[in-house]
Amino acid sequence: MKSIKPLLTLLAFGMLAQSAAAFCGFYVAKADTKLFNEASKVVIVRDGDRTVLTMANDFQGDLKEFAAVFPVPTVLERGQINVTKNSLVDHLDAYTAPRLVEYNDKDPCAVRMMRKSRAMALGGISGAPPPPSTPAPSKLGVKIEAEYQVGEYDILILSAEQSDGLETWLKQEGYKMPAGASKVLGSYIKQNMKFFVAKVNLDKQLDLGYTMLRPLQVAYESKKFALPIRLGTVNAKGDQELFAFMITKKGRVECTNYKTVKLPSNMDVPVFVKNEFGKFYKDMFSYQCAKHNDKAVFMEYAWNMNWCDPCAADPLSPEQLRELGCFWVEPAAQGQTPAFRGGKSMAREAFVTRLHVRYNATNFPEDLVFQNTGDTKNYQGRYVLRHPWKGKADQCERAEKYFKDLGPRMEQRAENLVELTGWDLKEVVAKMKFPEAAKSADPWWNDLWKTEKK
Repeated sequence: MKSIKPLLTLLAFGMLAQSAAAFCGFYVAKADTKLFNEASKVVIVRDGDRTVLTMANDFQGDLKEFAAVFPVPTVLERGQINVTKNSLVDHLDAYTAPRLVEYNDKDPCAVRMMRKSRAMALGGISGAPPPPSTPAPSKLGVKIEAEYQVGEYDILILSAEQSDGLETWLKQEGYKMPAGASKVLGSYIKQNMKFFVAKVNLDKQLDLGYTMLRPLQVAYESKKFALPIRLGTVNAKGDQELFAFMITKKGRVECTNYKTVKLPSNMDVPVFVKNEFGKFYKDMFSYQCAKHNDKAVFMEYAWNMNWCDPCAADPLSPEQLRELGCFWVEPAAQGQTPAFRGGKSMAREAFVTRLHVRYNATNFPEDLVFQNTGDTKNYQGRYVLRHPWKGKADQCERAEKYFKDLGPRMEQRAENLVELTGWDLKEVVAKMKFPEAAKSADPWWNDLWKTEKK
């Protein structure tokens, strides 16, 4: 049987059968969601009880086989549903991605001159097939509350009285129901949730000229600040990756029913990581998940959208933020370009939090529930490369001291990398290039793996 990839591993189950101050530094690499296969991405804009949910997808395969089902808190009107551009979510992903920054050590012999220049300077750096003949939906306790066409999607809003009736109806409509779905559906029905069903209208898509499915958006009001993920675990083969980009007026978002942990950050790592940053980030994330028994939600970024330091991508414009659902953000005046890298910036009241979770039905048996903490401290996943100065130890007295201190500093970077990723220390050290002048007569690892000679 042909393998079918779902729209959203966190939400879709139905498939047609068949802290920190200013950092500065030079940004050299980012770890975006493309490093993870089949990663789900959602953007949640939240203010009070108002929510706008944007669901991106990376569906690959025959679009006749595409479909998605996920719970919503109310019957949605046509105006509450929209499609948007993939580039918006990609931009937000790039802006919030963990990043690698690079510095070059200064000439130690020019320290005094440099300090004098700084003292004189002003300011500083701030930091489907036809349905078979089957019983009517009403006889199964299923009601089609609304039916819309939005962009390239045909959409139904369903309500149901019982999970087995809904399951039967979905099967009749050509959906393959995985074992265990009925129980999860029943839990949402008890909460009086409705069900959003989306399929691709191939004729409409052809008319529109899109080759990739665009993200779906829904706007609704609900006192519950949550993201349903349980349906995505019913037919999942292994762990799921979810990136949730949360945008609020003020303050970072955290999960309330699972532990929210800041991804370790602001650590110096060996220079060779520059060529292995993708592997570094994936291994680090896996290692940190294991440290927390695979039951934590990780915060990878929290920052006011006015600016970034260093920038892995420019902040989103007011128009882009509004397209994602930030209804309180006013478009920029004609001809106005907001500044964000120094100088005066235009207040946008948009604080973005990037959350990353690897989940499955065992470790994450509940939907994710969130709260806006109001904490506006900036944070980012940031890892630092420092290239040694290429002078000689005998150039000046301070150069001699520089190289004397450089060896221990590079050793610490090796230890940092092991702490972050769990990589083998011996292999890490073997990849590092210690300047001759920085090598101590007796490195700390010299006797680490020696065995007695017999």
